[in-house]
Amino acid sequence: MSEHLISFIRDRFLAGDPRGELTATSPLLEWGVLDSLNTAVLLTHIRDDLGIAIPPAKVSARFFKDVRSIAEMIDDLPQTAKADGAHHGA
Repeated sequence: MSEHLISFIRDRFLAGDPRGELTATSPLLEWGVLDSLNTAVLLTHIRDDLGIAIPPAKVSARFFKDVRSIAEMIDDLPQTAKADGAHHGA
């Protein structure tokens, strides 16, 4: 999951990250990678492309501070959130 998220963030928000600076523990909020608009884009990607609905309570700096935190939060979601997201927009 982390590699998929890193790839998406590099391509969508970092012009491909030509210097390869983004890692699973890069501080996305501190670096300004995730602002409110980019977070919404990332949430839409996770929902539409991965079929995982992130509950609003999980959209916080605690869970979105870096890619590792996002991936761990997704892994900890109940299977129903993952299944519910798969039907969203279909």
